[in-house]
Amino acid sequence: MQAILVNENKQLNWAAVPDPEPSGSEVLIEIHATAVNRADLLQREGKYPPPPGWPEWMGLEVAGTVAALGPDCSERWKVGDQVCALLGGGGYAEKVVADESLLIPVPTGLSMIEAASVPEVYATAWLNLVHEADLQHGETAFIQAGASGLGIAAIQIAKFLGAKVVTTVGSDEKAELIRPYGPDIVVNRKTGSLGDAFDQNPVHVALDCAGGDALAECLPKMARGGRWVLVATLGGEFANISLRPLLKGGLRLIGSTLRSRTPEMKATILRDLTERVWPEFETGCVKPSIHAVLPITEADAAHDILKRSENIGKVVLTLR
Repeated sequence: MQAILVNENKQLNWAAVPDPEPSGSEVLIEIHATAVNRADLLQREGKYPPPPGWPEWMGLEVAGTVAALGPDCSERWKVGDQVCALLGGGGYAEKVVADESLLIPVPTGLSMIEAASVPEVYATAWLNLVHEADLQHGETAFIQAGASGLGIAAIQIAKFLGAKVVTTVGSDEKAELIRPYGPDIVVNRKTGSLGDAFDQNPVHVALDCAGGDALAECLPKMARGGRWVLVATLGGEFANISLRPLLKGGLRLIGSTLRSRTPEMKATILRDLTERVWPEFETGCVKPSIHAVLPITEADAAHDILKRSENIGKVVLTLR
């Protein structure tokens, strides 16, 4: 089969690799589409290797068709089923194997392209807003980078849970384009004041992919008992934080990544999504956001879209 490999110069090549074979409770998926994540860009630079046991090539989520079953699989899946899957790597390819617990059905009404954009960002949002931060109905949530794939997913999860949502974007145009997803307050980080937004809307839960100065400024302004979940450091790895507000306010700063979680934890998250969020896709109350669709051989161009922060929602690569 073919897969996207990274050479020593960080260039992408569509090259031949061995065909995967399912063993144990693994399922072989014939991939129709895969989505691009910022973690892919980090992996390409050698800064975020896949967990042990996963292919060396990128790709954290796919949609496709079940092509074969390992000898220990249950009767949950059958050949021909349309599925999407959460991966530790290997999605930039024609085929991939994953444990059957990491597969979920394509939500009713979604295309393969839309389904490929769902697993990673919705699982990340659910893990951190629900399992890590325990976001409650009536609380206020801050979602950093609201026009990103994760941002749009997290806004919708937070609204589904009954929260008020404050978010940031990089332009007025992006602010208008994400309003249909339900944020209550949108701050243009280039012209507005996030600190003022926190002063006027005490935040109980923050989902932050940036870190840096915004964390240092706004963490002390959280509501008492606030939970700040840091999932990436795109805005800077260092922040000069006063620790006293954490003590006085009973605040918690939580570091979290999805990729490093155990398969059992990932399976729990996917069950939650299937039971609670998938019906919302079917009714249209929750919807994916696709910024661009490119063939897998144009993965380089897809990465450039994310590097330039042009995307509103997800960029998807197709194979079939």
